[in-house]
Amino acid sequence: MATTTKIRPRALVRASGGPRYAVALAVDALGTGLLRPFLLLYGVMVLRLSASATGIAMTVGVVVGLVCMPAVGRWLDRGARSTVVAASMLVRVLGVALLLATPAGHVWLFATAALFLGIGNQAWPAAHAALVATVAHGRERDAALAAGRALRNAGLGAGALLATACLAGGTTALQALAAVTGLAYLAAAALAWSVHLHTHPAATPAKDRAGGPAPRMRALLAANVVYVFCLNVPEIALPLILVTQLHASPMWSAAIFVANTVLVVTLQVPVTVLMSRFSRRTVLALAGVVLAASYLGFLAATSLGHGWSAPAVATVSVVCTLGEIIYAGSATALVTALAPAHLLGRALARFQLSTGFGLAVSPAVITALASHGSAALWGSLAAATLLSASAVATEKDRGTRLCGCCGRGRAGS
Repeated sequence: MATTTKIRPRALVRASGGPRYAVALAVDALGTGLLRPFLLLYGVMVLRLSASATGIAMTVGVVVGLVCMPAVGRWLDRGARSTVVAASMLVRVLGVALLLATPAGHVWLFATAALFLGIGNQAWPAAHAALVATVAHGRERDAALAAGRALRNAGLGAGALLATACLAGGTTALQALAAVTGLAYLAAAALAWSVHLHTHPAATPAKDRAGGPAPRMRALLAANVVYVFCLNVPEIALPLILVTQLHASPMWSAAIFVANTVLVVTLQVPVTVLMSRFSRRTVLALAGVVLAASYLGFLAATSLGHGWSAPAVATVSVVCTLGEIIYAGSATALVTALAPAHLLGRALARFQLSTGFGLAVSPAVITALASHGSAALWGSLAAATLLSASAVATEKDRGTRLCGCCGRGRAGS
């Protein structure tokens, strides 16, 4: 089994799409961090919409944005790569422009802007993964995908910090942040498009094109819906539990969120490289076990006496973040390894559908479970995640094939 045992920055940049593409990712992430965490505030403060109407419009934008994924998958399978990445950024430019043009009180225009932003946000992960899968192979691809995630989290965090410092300016500052975000998306799109990376499906060897349909991955896709709940634990579940049930200072939630971001940025690549000695499916199942253990740890932490619960929750959150890092480093990599080259786009689109659906429903599920107490929340999440890990571990990699030209063994390995 081929493994990646060393981290070589220059090689990692090349495997991730090259220097210009890396700059495009950084600029895009920075712009996203400036606005996305404060889009709700923009609707409430600038457009004078109610919080409920703003939240519903944002949710609808995310969910409806998923409808574009089958088309994105087919576009990728026709050979497009950097063009699709650039398009996902350009459609968000349109969303920001519409946001800036929306008069106060017009919820439907805000919802339309949120829809364009949602389309771009949903299309980007699949397009990015397909681009990296075209440039890099084997475990180098896994490391490159991990590096992209680390870079994106760093950009998002930096953008959010910068935006937070500017919020004292009120509505004018929010509008300025939106304008800068639009310019960042435009610059990132130009940089991504300039890479000019695409494939030629017609030139694919006949033996590869005859490999049959992409594996259904039913267990993997269903499990992924549950796995992605971990991404909303630091942002939704822990603040909800800490503030409303444990009556702890909001500073604990902020500290956990910052620690999560720092850990992802610093550990995503090293942990992914370390796990490369095991099969991707085994690593993904392990991620479920680690996440489930952290959920049980949160349950135990919330039962401690006053003054101890918040520090214990913060400590357990490190374990949860480690599970998130292991999950993120293996899930997309497993999909790219399982899918035949000529159907990679559609496989990634289906995976993104499961990810987007999980992210869309997780806030409602988490808040509903939390209303019944910590045991209902953490116990249910732990049980569902363990079940998902078991399904991932036992699913057979049907339809996979050997690919001697890439030096791979089984696709799931």
